[in-house]
Amino acid sequence: MTCASCAARVEKKLNRMDGVSAAVNYATEKAKISYPHGVEVADLIATVVKTGYSAEQPPPPEPEPDLDPVR
Repeated sequence: MTCASCAARVEKKLNRMDGVSAAVNYATEKAKISYPHGVEVADLIATVVKTGYSAEQPPPPEPEPDLDPVR
């Protein structure tokens, strides 16, 4: 994305999808998206790509380390 208008365009396209709520941060070039069951991540990515930008799913979070000492 090269400007805030780009972020707004992507956000608008995502928010037009049924049940999807998206907030795009231009500075970080990331989106926070809530979507209902039945909408696939691939559908969200395809919408962004059709808008003229690239997108990828972030990696899953690292698991919390077990802080319980072994006995």
